[in-house]
Amino acid sequence: MSKLLNKPLKSFSIYALIILVCSIPVYYYVVDSIWMEELDEHNWIIRTRMERGLQKSTVDQQELNKTLTIWNRLQPGTKLIAIHENQVKKDQFYTTAAYNNFEYEMDRFRVLSTTIRIQGKPYLLTVSTNVEEADETLIAIAFVTAFFFLFLIIGFVFLNKRISRKSWKPFYKTLNELKKFDLNKDQQIHLEQSDIEEFEELNRELTTLIEKNSAAFHQQKRFIENASHELQTPLAVLKTKIDVLLQNEMLTEEQSSIINSINVNLSRISRINKNLLLLSKIENNQFSEETSVNLLQTLEETIELMEDYSQNKGMQIELSASPFDVNCNATLLEVLINNLIINAIRHGEANEMIRITLEGNQLTFSNSGIQGLNPDQIFERFAISSSETTSSGLGLAISKEICDRYHWKLSYAFNNHQHQFTIKF
Repeated sequence: MSKLLNKPLKSFSIYALIILVCSIPVYYYVVDSIWMEELDEHNWIIRTRMERGLQKSTVDQQELNKTLTIWNRLQPGTKLIAIHENQVKKDQFYTTAAYNNFEYEMDRFRVLSTTIRIQGKPYLLTVSTNVEEADETLIAIAFVTAFFFLFLIIGFVFLNKRISRKSWKPFYKTLNELKKFDLNKDQQIHLEQSDIEEFEELNRELTTLIEKNSAAFHQQKRFIENASHELQTPLAVLKTKIDVLLQNEMLTEEQSSIINSINVNLSRISRINKNLLLLSKIENNQFSEETSVNLLQTLEETIELMEDYSQNKGMQIELSASPFDVNCNATLLEVLINNLIINAIRHGEANEMIRITLEGNQLTFSNSGIQGLNPDQIFERFAISSSETTSSGLGLAISKEICDRYHWKLSYAFNNHQHQFTIKF
């Protein structure tokens, strides 16, 4: 995964490379054209000088012919021969390939073919100048282009880092503030002002969004807490009156059955109320006190309390553990272990074994079962996975909340007809 800041640099580099590669033939054409113009000008200057020099000479025709013969032999780059009037042509500039007697290879030559007059007679003057090799020119241009491309990329990287570090500084500050922000904690988020319009608008929208969500979140927690407190008293009164009513000897069997059914559901409502209140306290950080707790001792004490409940289903609890200490709130640890043991008893098969093992920092609760639970919903609130109506549907949700509070990892698996809940401390 690449960073956003590096994406423009990559695109710019590819674009620059394409442009520079395409510019090589353009450079070659431009340089070659300029070079040809310079050679044409050079050849014309030679022609002018020769014409003026020969026109000023006072040698006779025979001596002139001897001089031209020697000149043509000693100066292969220029050739001057006498022609008839009907052979006179317009001046021409052209490029040709010829054998270079000095380099012993075929080379390009820029040629000027022109007519000059000496003592009134026409002479054909041919001036040839060696042209720089095309492949050498291309190699030189490609080398220079590659050098400047490398220099350009280095500049891009340096400028990208320098400009991006300054331009994106408000973004990273905002990102760090969001990472530190915790909705469960009663805290305000402070996003610094930025002189970049887009980041300033982002900060405003984020601040508004967080304030709205914080208000809704805290309002929901207050509602649950207040509702739980308000329900405790009437539930206790109803429970007491139903217990008194059940002691009435005048009740028929049908009436007793109906009242018992009401009593069971009222007990479930009471447990839901207490669990909601516990969840609210956990989320409000009301269990802030932390100590070093002996996990093995807590397991043994909880198993002893659950012994009657497990024996009613013909279950036995087997504990295999060694001493291990965890730093947490003792009450929350007891609630966590209690919920997981009750869950194992409730969803386990009758007359089967419940195994609790503690190896290192890993605690596992195993019990037999016919079908696995839904791992996507098992830790959600009110996600009841069995037909037992006494379940409040909040036990595993509370366990997950406690583990999340201390950054413990709670996971579920179903292997070989065994439900397994594992905590990694």
